Amino acid sequence: MAKLSIIVPALNEERTIETVLSRLVNLPLDKEIIVVDDGSGDLTGAKVKNFDSAGVRLLSHEKNLGKGAALRTGLNQAQGDYIIFCDADLEYDVAQIPILFEHIIQNGHLVVYGSRFIDYQPAKNRLHYFGNRFLTWLTNFLFEARLTDMETAFKMFRADVLRSLKLSANHFEIEPEITAQLLKQGVVIAELPVSYDPRVKKEGKKIKYRDGWIALKILLKEKFKRG
Repeated sequence: MAKLSIIVPALNEERTIETVLSRLVNLPLDKEIIVVDDGSGDLTGAKVKNFDSAGVRLLSHEKNLGKGAALRTGLNQAQGDYIIFCDADLEYDVAQIPILFEHIIQNGHLVVYGSRFIDYQPAKNRLHYFGNRFLTWLTNFLFEARLTDMETAFKMFRADVLRSLKLSANHFEIEPEITAQLLKQGVVIAELPVSYDPRVKKEGKKIKYRDGWIALKILLKEKFKRG
């Protein structure tokens, strides 16, 4: 049976981390759960330790290095045949992970993205919505793809495919870096619809508008990078 590594980057998520981990622990999968506490200044790390007996592994950065750095730290320790990224903020429903996992196994896909925009209509922040749609359009234009959600945090990979990438991004730009490198390799990215309940800034949402500009630069850089 294939094993799934679930990598959870977390920064100051003491309000939601226990709920997320409780739901992940109860998923009916052969899995490992790795939380990377990215320099939190609250009780995130302490609350993760409450799940030691459930087999949840805690890795910690002494200072905040960024989501990309946290994902790469988790990747270095992951032992599963497949890997998925899972945010700690409850925007995504972790109950959908087994659906993605079944799909990737049964269909022999190398990569599956959980798309927020196949069935979703924006309710809270239309600027974020249209920014995501523009970046996805640009990705499709540059790399001749047909994605609906390049920036999704629900990305599932066969482990060897993810490890074949040369990732260096430390922050949110790891999302376009991953997608661009996959598409340049000719990897087909399958998509399934997932439900999505976005936070706003006052609820703890961390991504900023300038991150969109950085994502754009990464897409262009990856497109024209040699080698």
